[in-house]
Amino acid sequence: MSFAEGSARSFTVESVRKNAPEVSGVYGLSNAREWIFVGETNNIQARLMEHLKETDTELANRRPTGFAFERCSPVERIHRQNALVQRFEPFCNRRMGYTTNYGR
Repeated sequence: MSFAEGSARSFTVESVRKNAPEVSGVYGLSNAREWIFVGETNNIQARLMEHLKETDTELANRRPTGFAFERCSPVERIHRQNALVQRFEPFCNRRMGYTTNYGR
């Protein structure tokens, strides 16, 4: 099981604006070594842009270089996020001890 929308994209302002939709769904952030975080949100593009602005957080310190996403309804998001967290075991989800209700 992986993200339904395909391969990872570059985690830059330009790439997020070009590739991330402004819709409900789940997303994941990664670098060359690991999955860093999987979240759920009402607006994938807006939430990724917020993450790009982070400077002194666990997530930013892991230096994400890629993102993946999939569109899903608000009803399905938390279930899908939890399934992806179980599959990929992202660092920040494990470290922070939660898998649900982090998105916006």
